[in-house]
Amino acid sequence: MTIASWNVNSLNVRLPHLEQWLKSAAPDIVALQETKLEDSRFPDDALAALGYRSVFCGQKTYNGVAILAREPIHEASCVMGIPGFADEQKRVIAATVGDLRIVNLYVVNGQDVGTEKYDYKLRWLDAVHGWLAEEIRQHPNLIVLGDFNIAPDDRDVHDPAVWNDSSILTSTAERAALKRLLDLGLHDSYRLHHEEGGVFSWWDYRAAGFRRNLGLRIDLCLISDALKPRCVGASIDREPREWERPSDHAPALVQIARQPPVAPAG
Repeated sequence: MTIASWNVNSLNVRLPHLEQWLKSAAPDIVALQETKLEDSRFPDDALAALGYRSVFCGQKTYNGVAILAREPIHEASCVMGIPGFADEQKRVIAATVGDLRIVNLYVVNGQDVGTEKYDYKLRWLDAVHGWLAEEIRQHPNLIVLGDFNIAPDDRDVHDPAVWNDSSILTSTAERAALKRLLDLGLHDSYRLHHEEGGVFSWWDYRAAGFRRNLGLRIDLCLISDALKPRCVGASIDREPREWERPSDHAPALVQIARQPPVAPAG
């Protein structure tokens, strides 16, 4: 089955793109970020017509997250926000689909290293770490995906001389916070299948960033130890970034086998 993450940068603008992509790519589960819609305006009927159930948590103009699935979503298991962390920003939603626990994160951008928003990002990530430590104990088949606003290493930036320790999205503290999440027993699914650099999921609208491939890989699909043997592929779909009036992000995808591989006899 295919699980995807996509920062759509306004579902109000990008709904036709999402509908087109769902029809062509046919993912089983999709985590959306930056929907920028109040819950009363979320297009759940339009998505249901395409065969997707939805849970969502949004706000006007900013943020907003959602999980779409072809299979039933166990709504009683749905969590919105980081438990125990007071935050008005709608950046987190989690739900159970089949035997998978899906955690969708729209990580704080942080503005600039050393600012109040940067400090908030690090506090937010620390709260996520504490919560995910409990989630992975309760739900071994855990997938944590979304717009992380952190490029894991220098392979994930177009120019390490530009994106360095003094830069937001690549600073040492941000990368260390991401590593703490991975140390819980999570794996960057893309790196399980690809070692090369120069493959990105976000490109700035300015300076012909996409055409010149001046990008970053900041949209990640992390999978638990229990799911690692079932991870049969991972990719980034650049095509929607080529469409008219695109999001600045492309979908990141991971393929998970429905059953663990069978060990050979003997």
